[in-house]
Amino acid sequence: MEVLKVSAQSNAKAVAGALAAVLRQENQAELQAVGAAAVNQAIKAIAITRGYVAPNGINLVCVPAFAEIQIDGEDRTAIKFLVGPR
Repeated sequence: MEVLKVSAQSNAKAVAGALAAVLRQENQAELQAVGAAAVNQAIKAIAITRGYVAPNGINLVCVPAFAEIQIDGEDRTAIKFLVGPR
């Protein structure tokens, strides 16, 4: 499954385009975000993506979860969003 990493500086429309492409190709994707601003961008991207794929008859569903990741050798807690069709 493709993992897209979202940061606070990510452009929500660009992430949405990448997410839509992955969903059309693989039927599911995962977004990872660390921090409130990054989670905000990820949620906006998921909402925008719904509009991109809806004309193709795809209704997205999003399942949030925690993930333990390492950044620069330091353990961090990320929010991951499993995104796929309903």
